[in-house]
Amino acid sequence: MRTALFLLTCTLVACSSPRPLTTSTAPADAPPALFGGELPTYWYQGTAELSTYRLQQARYGELRDGQAVLIQVTEDFLTDEQVKNDTYENPRSAPVLKTNLIKRFTTGLYDYSIMSSVFTPTNAAAQPRTLKVTTSSQDWCGQSFTQLNYDRGASYNMQLRSYFEREGDVATSLAADFLEDEVFNRIRIAGEALPEGTFRVLPPTSYLLLTHRDYHAYTAEARLEAPEETTRTYTIDYPELERRFTVTFDRAAPYVIRGWTETYPDRGELLTTTATLEAQNQQAYWQLNAVKDAALRSELGLR
Repeated sequence: MRTALFLLTCTLVACSSPRPLTTSTAPADAPPALFGGELPTYWYQGTAELSTYRLQQARYGELRDGQAVLIQVTEDFLTDEQVKNDTYENPRSAPVLKTNLIKRFTTGLYDYSIMSSVFTPTNAAAQPRTLKVTTSSQDWCGQSFTQLNYDRGASYNMQLRSYFEREGDVATSLAADFLEDEVFNRIRIAGEALPEGTFRVLPPTSYLLLTHRDYHAYTAEARLEAPEETTRTYTIDYPELERRFTVTFDRAAPYVIRGWTETYPDRGELLTTTATLEAQNQQAYWQLNAVKDAALRSELGLR
């Protein structure tokens, strides 16, 4: 890896079909202010930050034990093709903070694996929007995939690939509202610069895949609080969805993410998914792919 690197599912009623998908390109009520801040040298040591979390995931009206893995790393990203800059022959490139979030949990006999990747430019003045989000979900019923690509205007190009008949293959445009998927990146870039107030937010693509909710932004209320001397919390409430997301992170850079909760109705029960940090280190994981390197998994408690 080059030096630049330094810098879904079953529905809520098992495998039955979801309701028809609808989307919207309605403009944001009040777009959040642009983000500022530059990444500290912490992010340019030739390693990625690897974190594991104890997960309790709401699914089918019950809480399921699992594990979440958060991988965050800087890299150079092509702003036109919106893929990693591998060859450095294309000058249209920007440094981004990449988040890979993987959640694994079981539902009775079978298991789930959900992965989201989010690419957010670190120079917010030049690139104020997250450029790309992809999420895939696999379980024994089938698999689904969604992707958002920023079109450098006022919208995201959205693709959905689903094994459900009523969703199938979808390609449409969504208003470039704030994305909950980008919150972890925004925290790490500038934890004190998160938007507050009432504005439109697109819920995380993993939630939309699991619940088969409509792909559009919802009016949400966001607030940043400091309940303790060493940590802050950022909360997004969606009244229409009866959903609340809260993430806890360190008040000082590099703004380590300590955990998060996600509350919403599931089969008539208001359940809360929780993720709590268990282990963290920094590794150039892309170089650690030999059989002997498997022993390093125990340092993170990877199962």
